[in-house]
Amino acid sequence: MHELSIALSIVDIAKEEAKKSNAETIKEIELEIGKMSGVDKDALLFSLNIAMKNSVLDGARIELKEIVPLAYCRACHNEYVPDTLFSACPKCHSYGSELIKGREMRVKSLLVE
Repeated sequence: MHELSIALSIVDIAKEEAKKSNAETIKEIELEIGKMSGVDKDALLFSLNIAMKNSVLDGARIELKEIVPLAYCRACHNEYVPDTLFSACPKCHSYGSELIKGREMRVKSLLVE
């Protein structure tokens, strides 16, 4: 379950940012997670709720935004929303595409107090 290590890393990032801002608590954390990042959203939320206990994030609201994937076909220059990492281009049926959006995961913002 790598979601727990991700959750612990998110808490570490939040602690560091709170320290930089001289904040005692964080009221809200906004996360962006690509649908093809390989992260189970429910497992991450479960892990975050555990990792946030007794930290600057204790009681913080979690805002999670899923990023829809976008692929670019090198053969016909078509951009499309793929079903899987290995989806063929719907226009030319080439498998020479690259995922340009949908694998990312980031802490987008923190609301500190």
